[in-house]
Amino acid sequence: MTVTVLVPDQRGAEALAAVAGVEALVYRDLDDLPPGAEKAQVLVPGFGVRPGADLVDRLPSLRLVQLLTAGAEAWIGTLPDDVLVSTCRGAHGAPTAEWVVTALLTVYREFRELEDARREQRWASRVTGTLAGKRVLVVGAGDIGRDLRRKLDAFDAATTLVGARARDGVRGVDELPSLLPDHDAVVLVVPVTSATRGMVDADFLARMPDGALLVNAARGVVVDTDALVAELASGRLRAALDVTDPEPLPAGHPLWTVQGLLLTPHVGGSVEGHRDRAFRVVAEQVAAFVESGRTDNLVHGEY
Repeated sequence: MTVTVLVPDQRGAEALAAVAGVEALVYRDLDDLPPGAEKAQVLVPGFGVRPGADLVDRLPSLRLVQLLTAGAEAWIGTLPDDVLVSTCRGAHGAPTAEWVVTALLTVYREFRELEDARREQRWASRVTGTLAGKRVLVVGAGDIGRDLRRKLDAFDAATTLVGARARDGVRGVDELPSLLPDHDAVVLVVPVTSATRGMVDADFLARMPDGALLVNAARGVVVDTDALVAELASGRLRAALDVTDPEPLPAGHPLWTVQGLLLTPHVGGSVEGHRDRAFRVVAEQVAAFVESGRTDNLVHGEY
């Protein structure tokens, strides 16, 4: 049996060309599907595409939504139980971990302050902080968290990995209240689930020690924005955010001007070749689906 896969562009079709038993059908817009789309068992949504209310009605044969991103929050709970959702875990982990290390180094080595001094033509030589020896709590034990731990080891940082449940080399999420006071930085790399939405609230932030750094490379809704702004405005904590709630950040929002914040516009995984890497993972997942009816990256809610 041939499995028909809807892909958002020709690059996706080329990536699936080598997968046996697959027919790739290119679409340009989910609201204007090509002839033959009704027989598609697999849909690969484009980056940033969200499901329409009548999507399943127009794709009656749909059995799998294979995403190009690691985040699946826009699709979870919007599809029938018999339609699987699979993420692109493994495609964007290394670039995102690289962004986290860059953010940590930028804050601790005060690159922004030194660049400001250069613009003012001031030779602002100073003693800065260092990543070496910092105690970094990484909340999220998936591929990004594991890759980040390897990178932080190279900088002589002490990393504690936290997951939904305790296991070898990973602490359980129930231990967070006791772990937070003993770490210099907290890095968020969790998916959005009912357990992680709003996880970083006022109590979570209050448990972080004075001068600690919060780094969010997950999704904006993991953090209570108002609680974070209050801590930053007081000068007690610092933060580095690649994601915000709301996103994109509207003009006039306090995060634009609050002190102690490094902010980037959701670019953690946006590096050269990211689409090619994503489609390679898609091809692997679709091949697994053709073989067994399942994929390795099915969303199961753990982090």
